[in-house]
Amino acid sequence: MVKKIIKMPDIGEGVAEAEIVEWHVKAGDVIAEDQLLAAVMTDKATVEVPSPVAGTVLQIGAEAGTVMAVGAMLVEIEVEGTGTDDAPPPPPVQAVPPVPVKPAMPEKPVFSAVQPSSTIAHDKPLASPAVRALARELGVDLTQVQGSGPAGRITRDDLDHFTASGGSAQSSAYQRRDGTEQIKITGLRRKIAERMAKSSREVAHFSYVEEVDVTDLEILRSTLNASHAERRGKLTVLPFILRALVVALQDFPQMNALYDEEAQVLTRHQAAHIGMATQTPSGLMVPVLHHAEAMDLWAMAAEITRLAAAAREGVAKREELSGSTITVTSLGDLGGLVTTPVINQPEVAIIGVNRIAIRPQWQDNQFVPRKMMNLSSSFDHRMVDGYEAAAFIRRIRQLLEVPATLFIEV
Repeated sequence: MVKKIIKMPDIGEGVAEAEIVEWHVKAGDVIAEDQLLAAVMTDKATVEVPSPVAGTVLQIGAEAGTVMAVGAMLVEIEVEGTGTDDAPPPPPVQAVPPVPVKPAMPEKPVFSAVQPSSTIAHDKPLASPAVRALARELGVDLTQVQGSGPAGRITRDDLDHFTASGGSAQSSAYQRRDGTEQIKITGLRRKIAERMAKSSREVAHFSYVEEVDVTDLEILRSTLNASHAERRGKLTVLPFILRALVVALQDFPQMNALYDEEAQVLTRHQAAHIGMATQTPSGLMVPVLHHAEAMDLWAMAAEITRLAAAAREGVAKREELSGSTITVTSLGDLGGLVTTPVINQPEVAIIGVNRIAIRPQWQDNQFVPRKMMNLSSSFDHRMVDGYEAAAFIRRIRQLLEVPATLFIEV
């Protein structure tokens, strides 16, 4: 028997270290060649590392959440035969965006598992971080779910089928519960926490809230959907908001800017690359609608849908998750009345969209029901004065309250 050392692979692009997001094996496990060992993450990509050899796991290099240098011992495996102590390195890593990848097997995937022999058992169900997060949210015990992927890996489709067939966690509405759960913050969740803390610590945030009457806008939207939805797709309110933002930025270019604090340089952009904060099973992602100024409402709507789906399913490309110049965030129907969004550095502004609600408004000596929506936005006070912020949001309000102005070229 020979001990083989599997090292942290070189992920490329100048990356010198990677964080262990999740282990798929533990000491004592009997594994097959190409079976997944661990998911590791850098600032740029998340990859899954397979074993180049079959054997028994003797020890793992570090706990999940540990940042390890490239070339450090990832895992030690005992294999049959003789030879050198070092196993051949895994094949070059195919980088993907820093979100869990939806299990979709190409013809010859890099870092994919193959079906092991029936004698190999797993105490811990195999599933991606995204599937595990969704299972926790749904209250599903993954040990009860039958996986259809390689090596019995549980996919999103397996989880959907389990819940659709009536599977769920068993609980009592009045059952006493004790105990605590400690969850180590790793991977994407830790990156989000670091970015939010950095933004709150370094940016002089201030927020401004404006009430918008979107009654006429909703009438226009309903009319357009009734006439064109079947052929061109259905419009939500978001493309109208993005169109208003694009128009308003022509008069307020300082809002469409990136601030380099170290160089003390503010770079204004003519192109509107709008980030859209999107909730995914693993946390907040910001896919980017590039060149929104060149899109009509339906092109925007189609791209918004495509990007949001790609982010949630973990298949968004790196370029689709970077390059924003200003961000829009919305909690949809959960939007509440007021939010205080955190700026997506190095941007200087973020527009928060709250839910639409019918509220009484005083008009012509009487109260009338109107569809109202608040815009709760935050700005970097180092670059944006309060007066400019108020004027910018009021301009967006004017455009939304008289929606025909969204399409008038000045």
